[in-house]
Amino acid sequence: MSENKDLKTQFETISGNEATARSAYLLTEAAPIYPITPSSDMAECCDQWANKGHTNILGKVPEVIQMQSEAGAAGTLHGLMLGGTLGTTFTSSQGLLLMIPNLYKMVGELLPAVVHVAARTVAMQSLSIFGDHSDVYACRSTGIAMLASNSVQENADLALISHLAAIEASYPFMHFFDGFRTSHEFNKIQIPDKMIAEKLLNRKALTKFRSRALNPENPKIYGTTENSDTFFQHREAANPYINTVPNVVENYMQEFAKLTGRKYNLFDYVGDPQAEHIIIAMGSACETIEETLPKLNGKFGLIKVRLYRPFSATHLLKAIPNTTKTITVLDRTKENGAVGDPLYLDIAAVVRNKTIIAGRYGLSSKEFTPDMVAT
Repeated sequence: MSENKDLKTQFETISGNEATARSAYLLTEAAPIYPITPSSDMAECCDQWANKGHTNILGKVPEVIQMQSEAGAAGTLHGLMLGGTLGTTFTSSQGLLLMIPNLYKMVGELLPAVVHVAARTVAMQSLSIFGDHSDVYACRSTGIAMLASNSVQENADLALISHLAAIEASYPFMHFFDGFRTSHEFNKIQIPDKMIAEKLLNRKALTKFRSRALNPENPKIYGTTENSDTFFQHREAANPYINTVPNVVENYMQEFAKLTGRKYNLFDYVGDPQAEHIIIAMGSACETIEETLPKLNGKFGLIKVRLYRPFSATHLLKAIPNTTKTITVLDRTKENGAVGDPLYLDIAAVVRNKTIIAGRYGLSSKEFTPDMVAT
């Protein structure tokens, strides 16, 4: 990336990892990292730009800090956020699992960190470096907000929205996409520039975040121990922040569309407006399904899940056509011992009076083809 082209609006042919890094760089002050396939390219891009002295919209050259492990990267990210520094990290698979303890803390302390994940298989009977959603699904119980992108263009767009929403909602975000299938795909996209990020950034929310930082001149306390008389109440006290996340993300999607013309919703519907059978999925499979639908005989549709957590039942139900009779839910994971895989269980808990079919596909990047969609 040359000096003159630094993060400007233009069409460029880049990978999903670089597209994500371009947007993350705009709103990052420090990035503790540890390399792991297939996410390493994101940190490498940020490190290269920082070494060249490229500044972001905060007027900062982000500090990229390589740690001894992903656990150390997560701990450093947590500490940076407590100190009022906007932090970001990049990871996958077992590396993400090592971050889970700190994800719980950043959620509980309402810190607007962003974790970008090139989703990858968690090693089971063997190691696999290829993609599915087993790693991000393992983080559901932390409570972190989870935003999925399906293509290289969406990597750039939704990565930026995740940072903006995290700051305004005062809540940590995980932006994820399919490892290798999207992270290493090269495509010609339009990159959100500094001016777009500057117009959308809520400076008041950023100032409020900095005012909460640990500071000897204005002492606060974090990391206390609570007993049964107060812990429950304080857990529930976070509900107003959690409940605002869907609306914050939706508002940013609408404002982003006004500036770029690229429209997103928490749940995007495509297909026949009177579809009788629809598929619900998230990740790169949505691209395959969308391309296949027009070739099929019948009334079919697709709902692309964008904001997976917090899961907004209201927005999902609005996206489902009234004519729908059957819903096939596709999960890119296998959750041993469960009555159903994660996305299927969420849909089954929300949708009534329709037949819901569970499907599983694409473990370890196993091919998902148009023929499979048609079947």
